[in-house]
Amino acid sequence: MTVLSRIAALFALSTGVSALAYEQPEFETLEERDGYEVRRYAPYIVAETVVEGDFEDAGSDAFSILAGYIFGDNQADRKMNMTAPVESRQATEGVKMNMTVPVTSQTVDGDSERYLYRFVMESDYTLETLPRPNDERVRLREIAARTVAVNRYSGFWSERNFQKHEDELLQALEEDGVEVVGDPLLARYNGPFTPWFLRRNEVIVEIAWPPGD
Repeated sequence: MTVLSRIAALFALSTGVSALAYEQPEFETLEERDGYEVRRYAPYIVAETVVEGDFEDAGSDAFSILAGYIFGDNQADRKMNMTAPVESRQATEGVKMNMTVPVTSQTVDGDSERYLYRFVMESDYTLETLPRPNDERVRLREIAARTVAVNRYSGFWSERNFQKHEDELLQALEEDGVEVVGDPLLARYNGPFTPWFLRRNEVIVEIAWPPGD
């Protein structure tokens, strides 16, 4: 079975199977507003990688790299469970993938688009107990506690669909006087075999909360 086949077998949430069957990062809903939800996330750990490609195709390479890590391509030969969501966003600043020096910025090099993809790690793990990746393209790091605004939507994983809901979210935040302090990312909660109209997708962006602070 190929890596991509194993991804599909493990992560595909078919019709009638809820994404809630997979462990997700812990969060508290602070407020429901017109067009978005405000959440406070606890810290969580991710395995992440940066890949080149267009919006629709970059995920295949990223999934192969990250799935390899959780399926046992690590120094402990340990297999781990899939979680949700899978997070991605376009890389926008200088990047250097280094396993010993955490780097949090990315780059666009000429005409080549680069995307950051993350798999959320199971909450039972810490940075100290997670096995070290064999692939130097995989980096482990903790995402700090943060407050975010979320626009949830269904449909295809297309750039057009993401851009539409990103614009809606950013416009709603601007109208409410909420300051955006991070880059929007796409969170996918379902596998590729889930019908497009049943998929749970989210645009997530870090914000300063409450407004005016």
